[in-house]
Amino acid sequence: MPQSTVPFSLVLALALTMMLGPFSMDTYLPAFPVIGESLGVGQQAVSLSVSVYIFGLAFGQLVGGALSDRFGRQRILMAGLVVFALSSLVIAQAETLGTLLVGRIFQAFGAGWVLVSVPALVRDRVGGRDAAKLFSMMGFIMVLAPGVAPSVGSLLLQFGSWHVIFVALAVYALLLVPMLLQVVFHKNRRVSRQKSNLSILQRYRAVLSTRQALPFIVWQSAAFSTMMLFVTYASFIYQGHFEQTPSAFSFLFAANIITMLCFNIANRILLSRLPSLRILQLATCCQALGMVLLVLATFNDWGLYGFLAAMMLTIGSMGAISPNIQACFLEFFPLSGGTAAALLGAAQFGIAGTVSALSALLPHTLEALILAMAACAAVGVLMLLRSLIKGRASVEAG
Repeated sequence: MPQSTVPFSLVLALALTMMLGPFSMDTYLPAFPVIGESLGVGQQAVSLSVSVYIFGLAFGQLVGGALSDRFGRQRILMAGLVVFALSSLVIAQAETLGTLLVGRIFQAFGAGWVLVSVPALVRDRVGGRDAAKLFSMMGFIMVLAPGVAPSVGSLLLQFGSWHVIFVALAVYALLLVPMLLQVVFHKNRRVSRQKSNLSILQRYRAVLSTRQALPFIVWQSAAFSTMMLFVTYASFIYQGHFEQTPSAFSFLFAANIITMLCFNIANRILLSRLPSLRILQLATCCQALGMVLLVLATFNDWGLYGFLAAMMLTIGSMGAISPNIQACFLEFFPLSGGTAAALLGAAQFGIAGTVSALSALLPHTLEALILAMAACAAVGVLMLLRSLIKGRASVEAG
């Protein structure tokens, strides 16, 4: 099906579903101080809820992706929404850090089943540059979520305790069910896929044996880890180091999302002229430049706004990096989109979760955090250089 024939209602429905991920990670960020006070722990302990969520998301995607190839997207997606909603309600009753962390693990597992189904649904319908355009159209809507989420969290805190945030997340997940049934899984919108009786391990073995696709997993994991380090410590950076209020934090956080939105718009325009890989290479160069400026801003004390500008370029470039990596990677797997999407998603969240957890061992300073982000971004630069070398070798061979 050509991308141009994809109805906007379908794009919107898939984007709203994908928004569940950033909403569940970012909505409660402004509440970190009050959560710590309520549970009798420090903000660094509350930050563990981000790390365990990332690990749970990775594991949930690994399981859900292969199951969606075997049993269908609808069953896995709906089951994930139910698990997410129920665990969110459990978190809303949490009175200890342990309950919060366990609830976040199950919440992430459900979210993993949800998130892995969306790229697979896209791959079921379109491929190549058309897939990149559809991912970008979804991203145009979905990229608003991380910017809006902290503001929504701050607003909810005005009307109740931090527990209300997780009740709202449960309601959001449940409201997605009738929308998806009507728009995505309507009988006239079903897409037939070839089915096989391969086991989960056989499916992952087949994906992992496609060596040309594997560098994109490393590339995405590196770029995503750079962003997740920022998300994990955003409250510490702006509310702790720069001593900003929760309301100011929401605006500072949203500034990064505005840049991401600009990159996403530019990506959609460039896709009519350039292949996904070339745009990916350019976006990675932008992230590398932003990271260099961020290191300079940190160690030369450029102040809040100099730091913010560098961070906006570093994080904003993800608006063009992620959709093009997804499109380039999934192009290799026309019949195993769910398994492939699961592996990509699990790898990025698993590696980012490991990096986030290990970052707790670093000195609790802005300088240490920025150097950790720079190390992750450097891996993305290596993948960029590898793709350029491979591309040049292909041209010479031709």
